[in-house]
Amino acid sequence: MDFRGTFREIVKKKSSENYKGVPYVTTLLSTSLWTFYGALDPDDGVLIVTVNAVGVVSQAAYLVLFLFYASKERKVKYFGLVVLDLLFLGVVIATTLAAFHGSARRTFIGVLCATFTIAMYAAPLSAVRAVIRTKSVKYMPFLLSFSLLVNAAAWFTFAMLLKDYYVLVPNAVGIVLGSLQLIVYVVYKKKSSSSEFIDTMADGEKLANKAIETQDVEQGNDKSWRNGKGVEG
Repeated sequence: MDFRGTFREIVKKKSSENYKGVPYVTTLLSTSLWTFYGALDPDDGVLIVTVNAVGVVSQAAYLVLFLFYASKERKVKYFGLVVLDLLFLGVVIATTLAAFHGSARRTFIGVLCATFTIAMYAAPLSAVRAVIRTKSVKYMPFLLSFSLLVNAAAWFTFAMLLKDYYVLVPNAVGIVLGSLQLIVYVVYKKKSSSSEFIDTMADGEKLANKAIETQDVEQGNDKSWRNGKGVEG
């Protein structure tokens, strides 16, 4: 997923403002689990391992930046979530290797991966609620929603070819949720643009009225001054 636009904005403003950190935390866990899932299948798992290993590195980098520019309260909150991520991942790996054998390992981790991938796709819905509440798309970047949809579609196609239902099902859900987010973005982007245009027009009208009032006052003062000069004469 492409978060670069969001993070350029965060670095530029030196603040993570009201951007939600949940998508980055859930994506870090999801990509970590999928890397482990792919490693359990040396034959068909090479692509899964490669792509998700890159995802782990990029999400870790994004989270470091997010936490660096976050407020103290949000630092504590999201750092705690990252620690829970790592602890959970360690428990899952240990449990999988100790309690399961053969194909059962892949089944166990596959179900977990599918569950957390759905959570990853659902995480930005918190931003959707913010968009509906504020009627602004500022904190739901278009590239995030679009890349979610493209990512889901790509993995869905891959899963269809390999008949891997652990990959197919969560990405089918991702296509639905990604489409929903894009629809919300388009609807509220139009509303935001209309609202900004109306506000701009209103501000322009206020400035024009103020200019007219100022001109009237100046003309009134000028007239009074002339009348005063006439009386003196």
